[in-house]
Amino acid sequence: MKILVVDDDPRLREALEVGLQLQWEDAQVLSAADGESGLEVFFREEPDVVLLDVAMPRMNGFEVLKEIRRISDVPVIMLTARAEDVDQVRGLELGADDYVLKPFSHLALMARIKAVLRRAEMPPPVDSLPDFTAEDLAIHFQNEEVTVAGQAIKLTPVEYKLLYHLVRNTGHLMPHQALVDRVWGSEYDAGPEYLKVFISRLRAKLRTPGGPEYIETERGRGYRFVRPRELGAEARLAS
Repeated sequence: MKILVVDDDPRLREALEVGLQLQWEDAQVLSAADGESGLEVFFREEPDVVLLDVAMPRMNGFEVLKEIRRISDVPVIMLTARAEDVDQVRGLELGADDYVLKPFSHLALMARIKAVLRRAEMPPPVDSLPDFTAEDLAIHFQNEEVTVAGQAIKLTPVEYKLLYHLVRNTGHLMPHQALVDRVWGSEYDAGPEYLKVFISRLRAKLRTPGGPEYIETERGRGYRFVRPRELGAEARLAS
């Protein structure tokens, strides 16, 4: 397994290299001191997970993440000393899988890495469901393909699992915690605001100009997948 650490703090890079190799003896820990060199290492080595600092010289972590997401769904955990919600939301909206505040404990970070790797490796649920259609949306469960108006759309593993569980419960409310438990696991500590970002990303990918909205919000409670003809005038679609 290859783990890429991109951070301008040499002491942190060294500590992470030691900690990661203690956790995974066969891990190859790669490192870079700024965003541009981090991207060079990423494209050359194709790591299995990326630990990415936000505030760096030359190219910040958000810019690096945007470039990574152009070509790859590799798990990315953002590392930052800034606790502002707006920064966390921005990172998640750009495609980060998790966000860890500095200073962090070694054990907590290892748990986060294991969680994102587990989600990336876990095959999306298939069961024996037939293909699902609703207006322009079609889901082909056997090959995990999702199309909108006949065009294939690329979903991350988390987005696909969210859509899967919402569709499995079409017309029924999925409470925030139920969705978090089914997609991330019951041990994962994520609140409604965290889930909201991923729902917003999923909605954006399913949306077409003038087309219907498929995911309804029930404020303070959760989300439900609704076929367009079931959407009533009272539907609340704000993410």
